Amino acid sequence: MQEPTILWADDEIDLLKPHILFLKDKGYTIKTVTNGSDALDAFKAEHFDLIFLDENMPGLTGLETLTEIKNINTDIPVVLITKSEEEYLMEDAIGSKIDDYLIKPVNPKQILLTIKKILDNKRLVGEKTASAYQQDFRNLLMTLNDNLSYEEWADVYKKLIYWELELQNLEDQGMHEILTQQKREANTQFSKFVEKNYVKWLNHPEDAPTQSHQLLRTKVFPFLDSTPTFFVLIDNLRYDQWKIISPIVSEYFRIESEESYYSILPTATQYARNAIFAGLLPSEMEKRHPNLWQNDDDEGGKNMYEEDFLADHLKRARKEVKFSYTKVLNYEQGKDLVDNIHNLINNPFNVIVYNFVDMLSHARTEMEIIRELASDEKAYRSLTLSWFENSPLLEALKKLSQKNIRLVITTDHGTIRVKTPSKVVGDRNTNTNLRYKQGKNLAFDAKEVFHVKNPADAFLPKVNVSQSFIFAKEDEYFIYPNNYNQFVNYYNNTFQHGGISLEEMVIPFIMLSSKG
Repeated sequence: MQEPTILWADDEIDLLKPHILFLKDKGYTIKTVTNGSDALDAFKAEHFDLIFLDENMPGLTGLETLTEIKNINTDIPVVLITKSEEEYLMEDAIGSKIDDYLIKPVNPKQILLTIKKILDNKRLVGEKTASAYQQDFRNLLMTLNDNLSYEEWADVYKKLIYWELELQNLEDQGMHEILTQQKREANTQFSKFVEKNYVKWLNHPEDAPTQSHQLLRTKVFPFLDSTPTFFVLIDNLRYDQWKIISPIVSEYFRIESEESYYSILPTATQYARNAIFAGLLPSEMEKRHPNLWQNDDDEGGKNMYEEDFLADHLKRARKEVKFSYTKVLNYEQGKDLVDNIHNLINNPFNVIVYNFVDMLSHARTEMEIIRELASDEKAYRSLTLSWFENSPLLEALKKLSQKNIRLVITTDHGTIRVKTPSKVVGDRNTNTNLRYKQGKNLAFDAKEVFHVKNPADAFLPKVNVSQSFIFAKEDEYFIYPNNYNQFVNYYNNTFQHGGISLEEMVIPFIMLSSKG
């Protein structure tokens, strides 16, 4: 690898010879000049990896030289060195996009630390991160062999996401493959855990995690008598996507708690999201609201009556509060939300359902350009971040941050990138979702699915006597044997939901308050 080359401009450069010899011994090439004009001439003539500028030079000052250099190349890192500790000078330097700021006298090791921090930061951080993950890998491996509780499974998932985000910029393909395999093994064990416990959770909620139908009653309704609450549900928002946007949100809000809950099965919008707003499981919704509940084979939209479900839920909970319900399905509706946000402040409870991430996952399946832009998990997160930074939702949140409100950010279910086809046979009335199937006389490989023979056991609607449900596990997706290769080519590596995985079931639930 080529030695890094450094340009050092200081009118007292002769006094710095010990520093320069020290750096040369460390493998750096140093070019010295005594004023800003010569620094600019050298910069235009040669390539440098880093520039040191003395602030108090004859002719062009360090800050003036910095401005000229940044006009030529904004990417070159520059360090300002000065005798002055005046605050205005520091602020001017920071405003001029300086990379570091040192006060004279400086010692050689201080200079070396600055060089490493700027030039070797990526490599050093990468090496340290890889080393830390290797140490934690064994702990995670041992943890997966334990008999974990639902709280511990949520912690395992958060730990895996932590490492996925830490390693995502590391150019070590082997490390990525190890983590990918570890996530796959975690999902294998988690699927067995859910298969063993899910029906028991529904029938014995005292020994179960908080699930979709309990979310509002246990985590939101108790606060409605105090501060106005905004409940923002971003459809399909996984925990890793929340971690990507959370630094932006935390600029405007204080994160009071970062918890998780479990989505019910199927992890699909019509089941999980309706359960949140109704405070009921699917079979209970069908019984209590026969005119509102829609089964898979019913015609029409499956999430048309969320506001009605919510109104009834509030009434049953004896929360006689004024509330609003806003669903945003496109950019124009998002701008309408921004314009109308001031009218919602006086309501004790406001629900906002924002649909972009769900549309992104579906668009990735349907549109070739989105497939290319979101080719892997890192790119998928990057698209989510880009959307959020430029979305009307962020505009609305900025306005809310100026008011004394409580904010909840959550979702109804996540998604998983599917890679393993699983053959299933059903009649023409079988639903189309790739991660769960319900119908009569389903044929499948029993080892690859969680089979609920009697839907009533899992509080699922039962349309006919021979109906059952099957749920895909890990990264599998259901494919009919007819046109098998065509469907595999179309759906492989797409983001789907409805089945059992950490990504789909372990849901972020974030409670925030205004910083003001």
